[in-house]
Amino acid sequence: MTSPAVRARARGVRRAAAVVATLAVVAAGGACADVWAYLDAQGRPHFATHQLDARYQLFFKGSSSLDPPPSDAAAADARAALAHSPLYRRLVAHPNVRRFAPLLERYAAEYGLDVALLKAMVAVESAYDPSAVSDKGAVGLMQVLPTTGIRYGVTADARRSVAQKLADPTLNVSVGARYLRDLLAMFGDDRTLALAAYNAGEQAVRQYGNRVPPFPETQDYVELVRQFEGLYRPPPPPRAAPPRPTLDLPGRRAAAAPT
Repeated sequence: MTSPAVRARARGVRRAAAVVATLAVVAAGGACADVWAYLDAQGRPHFATHQLDARYQLFFKGSSSLDPPPSDAAAADARAALAHSPLYRRLVAHPNVRRFAPLLERYAAEYGLDVALLKAMVAVESAYDPSAVSDKGAVGLMQVLPTTGIRYGVTADARRSVAQKLADPTLNVSVGARYLRDLLAMFGDDRTLALAAYNAGEQAVRQYGNRVPPFPETQDYVELVRQFEGLYRPPPPPRAAPPRPTLDLPGRRAAAAPT
């Protein structure tokens, strides 16, 4: 049975930001897993790690160790097909990815977090929509519950409730990043368990022996965030070309030596 914490944190796991995946895949030249997606009647993207029903189509196919490396022509064809897909056309121009990048970088640095992980969480949590509110009340970019906001010192006043305050992107990311930092500390810097706890609550992770709880939403959430994290991480710089070997002939050295 799914825990109340999971239901309360209904994250919208499958509406991760398509623009993020698209741009990162094109930039990095590959991915680590498949992503399935569809656009609903309101134009909202829904994402999953596998085909949940007939509406989901393969958005892009990640590579595995058994796949042959794609040729340059195949990669170019894949990029062209992606650029003409409805999901790409709907989301590639979304301004919020660039708009919120400095905010995420700021709090990643402040709380000692990997910015790729923080960006991936925002993509999966809210699809970079600062006005996103789940049906159970999770708010904003990082889908912070008001109870979590209160835990980190957010209080209501005569003008605004805790939920209304958490709609502010700066406060939302600050609270979400602090919570993630504390979860990483709680679970020995294990990102998988920290993500599971962010989705299902730390008590659920403890209850299942410090393992990812067997809730489909939580398992999908963890897998998607880790996939997007890999997409956000910049590729390693190209290796420098090794120096060309030189052949120093003894006769040449002798000829060059002064007499």
